[in-house]
Amino acid sequence: MRQPRILMCPPDFYGIEYEINPWMSRSRGSDNNRARQQWQALHDSLLRLGVTIELMTPQPALPDLVFTANAGLVIGTQFFSSSFRHEVRARETPHFDAWFSRHGFTVVHLPEGLYFEGAGDALFCGPTLFAGYRIRSDVRGHQHLGQLLGKQVLPVELINPRFYHLDTCFCPLAPGEALYYPAAFDAYGRKVLEANIPRLLAVSEPEALRFGCNAVVVGKTVVTNTGCEQLGAGLHVWGYQTVAVELDEFLKAGGSAKCLTLRLDGEEAAVW
Repeated sequence: MRQPRILMCPPDFYGIEYEINPWMSRSRGSDNNRARQQWQALHDSLLRLGVTIELMTPQPALPDLVFTANAGLVIGTQFFSSSFRHEVRARETPHFDAWFSRHGFTVVHLPEGLYFEGAGDALFCGPTLFAGYRIRSDVRGHQHLGQLLGKQVLPVELINPRFYHLDTCFCPLAPGEALYYPAAFDAYGRKVLEANIPRLLAVSEPEALRFGCNAVVVGKTVVTNTGCEQLGAGLHVWGYQTVAVELDEFLKAGGSAKCLTLRLDGEEAAVW
């Protein structure tokens, strides 16, 4: 197994400064100290699992830079940079592009007008790229990406605004195995997943709302938010270990473990 490499960004400037999904509330806000402690706990848990972590430099006025999964998609030495739907997130792109360019990646941009929000909406399960669309990314962006990569891309429609990115309701574990929250998808999207992934572990609504699907998979270990005991039991039956890290401060912005990480060894490497 290749040693996993993950990009993270410390939450120095993290906060709820705007509202672009149903989780976000400026009036509720976030606790900076708790956010830092929770981010550090995730960081340290991944280190203990043998992950190599590289860091972005936090930037003022970019509170969601911490959610590196949305930066783009890494395939080999290419970085397919995101085209964000919301301008407040689009301001992150020059910082991510500069980081990847400095670290030896070829930065690729999709044509103007195609929305694509990186590993938040594009996840490999085996050789197939499953692509969430409607709320943030669009089908045309994923179709263009599939043509560039020469990979099979299967779009699945997201219908619940609380599960606005694919990685909030779907988590590949290994080729042919994945977690998912069925109610986040339309009927056709559920059929696509069921027809192409032999083993699907359904996450209950309460644990889906804890972002149980927004997990980081390191070999046979799955790192999740706390409060996902039923999911943990199901994973243990399937031969996986779980690590629970409280990430509630990031749930306030609609993110959890997966949102806070981006695979640098290639998103497809996350599920060997």
